[in-house]
Amino acid sequence: GSVTTITVGGADCDATIRKALAIGADDAVRVDAQPTDAYGVAAQVAAYAKDKGFDIVIAGKETIDHNGSQVAGMVAELLDLPYVPLASKLDMAGSTATIERDVPGGVEVVEVNAPFVISAAKGMAEQRIPNMRGIMAARTKPLTVVPAAPVETLSSTVKFELPPAKQAVKMI
Repeated sequence: GSVTTITVGGADCDATIRKALAIGADDAVRVDAQPTDAYGVAAQVAAYAKDKGFDIVIAGKETIDHNGSQVAGMVAELLDLPYVPLASKLDMAGSTATIERDVPGGVEVVEVNAPFVISAAKGMAEQRIPNMRGIMAARTKPLTVVPAAPVETLSSTVKFELPPAKQAVKMI
């Protein structure tokens, strides 16, 4: 099999995408859109992945930008696929996956047939640092930029302001 990374963002994401290629991804796709909310990201990922025949879609538990643990569930709904949140271990046997997830008071074991979507919790994989060979190989791996799909905006920012500046500290 092969691993494809899908990123929604501008050209400023390319360095991070190349790092993913350096640690083992086979190819990468960047959807050329500025994400404004979790639904926008999920809709762009689902629009790209819809007809690609991916067996597993793995998302992180949280992201740096929206940090709500929502994208994977939305992608699963948009693609009409089973969804297992917060997976801590994944084992494949043919097209059947055995997934472990930590729950209050123990570990839940779930079996699901591919294709499916999971969100990965801490413990799913160890962080890897790219080696020089991987960094050099990443330069030649494909990074495809695709235009954004038309997506309905479901949220908007009504008001944004910074908190008031802190006052000076008084030493007593």
